Amino acid sequence: MADVKRTGEATWRGDLKAGDGVVSTESETLARESYTFKTRFGDAKGTNPEELIAAAHAACYSMAFAHTLSEKGHRPESITTKATCSLVPTDGGFRIAKMHLQVRGRVPGLDEATFRQLAEEADKGCPVSNLLRPGLETEREAALE
Repeated sequence: MADVKRTGEATWRGDLKAGDGVVSTESETLARESYTFKTRFGDAKGTNPEELIAAAHAACYSMAFAHTLSEKGHRPESITTKATCSLVPTDGGFRIAKMHLQVRGRVPGLDEATFRQLAEEADKGCPVSNLLRPGLETEREAALE
């Protein structure tokens, strides 16, 4: 299989606090979506880098976990992952310091302990987890529905 390449693009206009930007994806799922200082550090409508990273991590991890379960003979009905990305202040600004994954699944015939064990194993097969792992604290909760 050839390398898979995906693109995203963002344009920012102005200074940090008064400026604004737009972000788009190659698929146009996001098409000139607004982001500002207030969408990142406040509650204004629009997106921000941290929620995009969290969404990417949740999507990738759910797929990786479904694959791990299937490979072990447990076909999942559903895997839902909520990722929370924490941006924290530092001396020089901010850094993404933590990712918290809450994973819920419907897997007929699987017990809770095995579900949690395979949730840990799935993390090793998740490309986004592997990208984020160095220097990032990651917590995970996993439970059957």
